[in-house]
Amino acid sequence: MKFPNFKDLILFEDNDFIVINKPPFLASLDERGGSGETNVLRLAKQYSDDAQVCHRLDKETSGALIIAKNPEGYRHASMQFERRKVNKTYHAVVDGHVIFDDLTVDLPILNDGNKNVTIDRAEGKRAETIFNSLKYYKHYTLVECKPITGRMHQIRIHLATQRAAIVGDDMYKGKPVFLSSIKRGYKLAKGEEEQPIMKRFALHARHLVFKGLDDKDIVIDAPYPKDFATLIKLLDKFDA
Repeated sequence: MKFPNFKDLILFEDNDFIVINKPPFLASLDERGGSGETNVLRLAKQYSDDAQVCHRLDKETSGALIIAKNPEGYRHASMQFERRKVNKTYHAVVDGHVIFDDLTVDLPILNDGNKNVTIDRAEGKRAETIFNSLKYYKHYTLVECKPITGRMHQIRIHLATQRAAIVGDDMYKGKPVFLSSIKRGYKLAKGEEEQPIMKRFALHARHLVFKGLDDKDIVIDAPYPKDFATLIKLLDKFDA
């Protein structure tokens, strides 16, 4: 897969940090067993020798990702993540007409290390997310997700527990969105197989606030990538 030039991904840069708008299908770090494929860390190190990725986004998730350019920056960001001082906001499109009004989901997550994540009240680590519905469609809802903790798959599994799986997230029973399901009279050409509007789950890291080394807020807004923007546009047009 061809990825854009690293420079074109940059939303913010100073002497200590780079924040990029990570494209979907690009891993944040080397996967276990390192297949040698392109990832954010490798691209960042070509741009800035001492670059370190400060947190992860799932490979399919797009959006704002902080990279430190030096050890001081990395330490500074890591402490903020550890103390839950980084303000993160994600947008997700979920199945169904779901009304969330400051809903707090506080369900512990157990990660058994094999990308397998479950809710486990006895063994799991504390995980908390706040959800608000932003926009209602006939069959879907655009949801704002604010993770307080940073567990693997946290937003995805927490939404699934509310019977609001993210569209396209087959791991948590989320179904993809097809144009034929929202556009009346939509017809496929004979012998053509319909592709989903988005070929991944609809989750995007939209907004991020953290402090630079001067203790001033760095505020980031990451525009939707093309596939997420297209989904929203088509829902606005045919499912509003």
